[in-house]
Amino acid sequence: MDNSGNSQDVVVPPVEGVAGGGTAYGWNDGGTLGLNVKGPVDPTEIPTRDLVHVWCMPNTANVGPQDMARHLEPINLLAARNERESVQIAIRPKVSWAGSIAAGTVQIQCNDLCSTSGDRLIVGQSLLLRRVVPILGVPDALVPVELPVSQINLFPGETTALWISIDVPSSQPPGQYEGEIVITAIKADAESPAQSLSKVEKHQLYRDLKGCLDVIEPIDGKPLEEVVERVKSATTSLRRILVSPSFSEFISDNGPVDIMDEDAISNLSLRVKLNLTVWEFVLPETPSLPAVFGISDTVIEDRFGVQQGTAEWYEALDQHFKWLLQYRISPYFCKWADGMRVLTYTSPWPADHPKSDEYFSDPRLAAYAVPYKQVISGNDAAKDYLQKQVEILRTKAHWRKAYFYLWDEPLNLEQYDSVRNMASEIHAYAPDARILTTYYCGPNDAPLASTPFEAFVKVPSFLRPHNQIYCTSEWVLGNREDLVKDIIAELQPENGEEWWTYVCMGPSDPHPNWHLGMRGTQHRAVMWRVWKEGGTGFLYWGANCYEKATVASAEIKFRHGLPPGDGVLYYPGEVFSISHQPVASLRLERILNGLQDIEYLRLYASRYGRDESIALLERTGVYFGPERYTFEHMPIDAMRGQIFNACRS
Repeated sequence: MDNSGNSQDVVVPPVEGVAGGGTAYGWNDGGTLGLNVKGPVDPTEIPTRDLVHVWCMPNTANVGPQDMARHLEPINLLAARNERESVQIAIRPKVSWAGSIAAGTVQIQCNDLCSTSGDRLIVGQSLLLRRVVPILGVPDALVPVELPVSQINLFPGETTALWISIDVPSSQPPGQYEGEIVITAIKADAESPAQSLSKVEKHQLYRDLKGCLDVIEPIDGKPLEEVVERVKSATTSLRRILVSPSFSEFISDNGPVDIMDEDAISNLSLRVKLNLTVWEFVLPETPSLPAVFGISDTVIEDRFGVQQGTAEWYEALDQHFKWLLQYRISPYFCKWADGMRVLTYTSPWPADHPKSDEYFSDPRLAAYAVPYKQVISGNDAAKDYLQKQVEILRTKAHWRKAYFYLWDEPLNLEQYDSVRNMASEIHAYAPDARILTTYYCGPNDAPLASTPFEAFVKVPSFLRPHNQIYCTSEWVLGNREDLVKDIIAELQPENGEEWWTYVCMGPSDPHPNWHLGMRGTQHRAVMWRVWKEGGTGFLYWGANCYEKATVASAEIKFRHGLPPGDGVLYYPGEVFSISHQPVASLRLERILNGLQDIEYLRLYASRYGRDESIALLERTGVYFGPERYTFEHMPIDAMRGQIFNACRS
């Protein structure tokens, strides 16, 4: 991930209506018993634990600036292979040792997680560190910090949270892995050796490194012998750079010293132990539950100044698509028209383009949207275009992933008829095509039954045979889970009909949703609800749908009339730093946690049956219903632990 430098003095981003974080109430924490401070505090002479509180919190906790200290305990995590597991470290200053408005600076140093057999989870690859930044005063944005060493500024009376993620590769050997996060209070003016290089030394280092690049770069089409010679030359130059005085502190008689060598770390540091159990279960590369999430192409075009159809436009969409795949999400791009008609597409390229085949064949993609008409205007008529695209895609093995999403929440007979007409045209070319429609009611000007809920339940019989995926709002059910059976009873799974669900501005608290400010378990519970109710897919309308802006780093504004966070699951990286990488929200990470929970429950159900998997959700106290689920993290660990014990070989 891109970073803005070693100093991680992240400020709260410009967000409409935000005045800032904590206000330093309760600054006298009383946590410095035994520390007799007279005059300036020198962090090089005092143990870090006497200067700061440090404690650990689960990934479902919302750690705010005013959170008070807890007891520090070692971190113990469980993860399958191809799973991401996360935890938080909170830091709060006890006293101030800086002469500025900051209380002081701490250095955060991470090392690889190692097993007794010598296997590693490498910092910067498998282990990532991000700083939790408030949005509208609520902890949400996860801003990357530099690894393996970073500096964080702390402020009086405020708690800072760091989010640690561990991605376990599918091929990682199972076992017990151990590591540590080392936290050291440092002087504000402390500089790394690289920062203290003179201008002449920096210029020489720049010339040497550029010389290596100049030797290596022009090797395309060169004979093998010449390529070997160029690599040898560059290797010699790099070795000369590494043994230069600039890097002398990292060299010993026995070769390079690991950056986490004991001699390199002050004995005043505070160490947080991290233990990870990796077990043999491998989460399937293709998610078991298709979770399709919308990305507004218009928002990208406006904010990043890219014009549709240009190379920059394709590059921007490609970045967003690939970035979201890591969250077990199947992205689609969307453009909204009048009456809630939508143009949705997963690939911006035509069906016969190699990039489309690359997108649709990616095993991480569980489902893809096919556009009803051309995304970019051309010479082909819309009908000819649709027919050609479908004929190409039907010959591919990935066609089983395809669906058409034509209309969002039709409300009246005219809109429902539009869905039926477009679906008929598609089915004329591909009788096995899947049409997806989101809805929360039947046509309001032609009631299908005497009550609104009965009319809602009758929508499948009204749309059949034009629709295959019936995607209903969780808001309609309220707290009546028993109504699910009425919905399912209307479907014909033997004819390929499916039931998916979605959330948007509703349902509201206390029901599971992804609004800003909801509990962490409330975010995660969205997928627990899907599993218990039996839905076979999930849709979310928008992941980047903030208000229009024409500058990438512009103020973040949630759309008026929507609950904060609705339609926004990640932020432009430019708002927080010079990075162009998107910045995830806590909520997006918890969506990933929920999707991973589904894989655990599916594994358990494959051994003991689906009913027993639902009984496990309830027996461990994780989830009973949309108004009864755990507020604490411990039941989640209990459920995962029981699945681990019951299913490991």
